[in-house]
Amino acid sequence: MFSWALVFLVIAIIAGVLGLSGIAGMATNIAWILFVVGLVLAVIFFVGGRRPPPM
Repeated sequence: MFSWALVFLVIAIIAGVLGLSGIAGMATNIAWILFVVGLVLAVIFFVGGRRPPPM
């Protein structure tokens, strides 16, 4: 998730430099959503921990 967020952030920066504000805004929103989803999943997996296999 974080790698995709980084990719969309780079796309947004490049689009912003080129003056494509619509694409830059959309890519920024996608990057933000992916970052938040990745962060939530990381917290869930951290709290859940690793459980031993059932016997």
